[in-house]
Amino acid sequence: MTANVRGSGPIGQSIIDRDALSLSPSSAREYPLVVEKAQGSEIWDLDGKRYIDFMAGVAVLNVGHRHPYVVDKVREQLDKFWHICLADFYYPQAITLAEKLQAIAPMDDTLIYFGNSGTEAVEAALKLAMFHTGRSKFLGFMGSFHGRTLGSLSFTSSKSVQRARYQEGVKVYHAPFPDPYRPLLNTVDGEDAGDAVINYIEQELFRTIVSPTDIAGVLVEPIQGEGGYVIPAANFFPRLRELCDKYDILLIADEIQSGAGRTGKWWATAHEEIEPDIVCFAKGIGSGMPIGGILSRRELNSWGPGSHGSTYGGNPIAAVSALATIEVIEKEGLLEQASETGEYILDALAEIMTRHHTIGDIRGRGLMIGIEFVKDKEGKQRNPEIREKVIMDAFESGLLLIPCGPNSIRMTPALNISRELVDDGLMIFESALTRVEKSI
Repeated sequence: MTANVRGSGPIGQSIIDRDALSLSPSSAREYPLVVEKAQGSEIWDLDGKRYIDFMAGVAVLNVGHRHPYVVDKVREQLDKFWHICLADFYYPQAITLAEKLQAIAPMDDTLIYFGNSGTEAVEAALKLAMFHTGRSKFLGFMGSFHGRTLGSLSFTSSKSVQRARYQEGVKVYHAPFPDPYRPLLNTVDGEDAGDAVINYIEQELFRTIVSPTDIAGVLVEPIQGEGGYVIPAANFFPRLRELCDKYDILLIADEIQSGAGRTGKWWATAHEEIEPDIVCFAKGIGSGMPIGGILSRRELNSWGPGSHGSTYGGNPIAAVSALATIEVIEKEGLLEQASETGEYILDALAEIMTRHHTIGDIRGRGLMIGIEFVKDKEGKQRNPEIREKVIMDAFESGLLLIPCGPNSIRMTPALNISRELVDDGLMIFESALTRVEKSI
């Protein structure tokens, strides 16, 4: 039996004990939440405790837990068939979803490939980029997270533990991400952190380390997720698009966490007013059903049958769930609601920030919101200790939060969370922060 875990009830503790004897220790658990049921933006554990959900299954449940419309559509499909393999046969559910994704794509004239997860989406994008360009090297960014399979992991650089003892699956050159709050490169007058990064890539990296003619693609998150919910400096994406066009490099947007309406637009790249060549999607598109894939420009799809595939990709139940999720976002006006609720939360956090010296920065678009903790606002020294304590105190008080970056918390509630639950959650958050600040 494991030692009693702080915050767990007796029934939950029994599950945690069994977990330790049965499951791989490679999974990192944030706190001892043992779920019994969930609905909308609320969760109940096995001991009957209720929680407000500000993390939505790590930005997956964009229309909340068990949305009635999604549940009904999934049940209808369960009565028809569960699997037949899209890589070998046909069924309308996947085609209808693909057509819907084409309609909301951030670029014109696209084709869709379906996999089962975010990391599979990234792997597909990498293979397509290599196949189409005939090149084999890539450009990525420090602080990024793109998955844990070997190709994706070659880009992932948010935590060294994720890469420890693994060899790169593909050759990736990393540049700093243009973080306006913590820029790693010096800027000159009239330029921002985004300019500095692009200048570094073209004037230094391409000049001394790797020829741009060897680069198949640039893989980038429109907002860094695991790396800290960092919104890039304003000039970064327009200049990155220009750089890719100049050297015939494909721009691959990892929208796995930022897509499906989370930022108040279907895709976070829309905030940057640029069009990517390939978009990786997963997470919020399927309401918890395992689905992912890529949107890519039609002319890039020069690969033929057998070049890539998946036994379960585009599974009919997952496809129906994804289509229903998109329909709910449209019918209920959740893009607008995400923008409005996000602005409301950011305004509230700005007020909270004036009362708490440990909050160094708040940032976000829609309901992709980050809060960075520091030891002092002037020096910006990171404060991961207080971040961890706030998350745990909030959990014990009935609010679910999760970390991102070295010292930040993310708030990613469902796009349709009620204003009442938002207010209650923010109250719990500030109360937790107040208690923690007094204790240290």
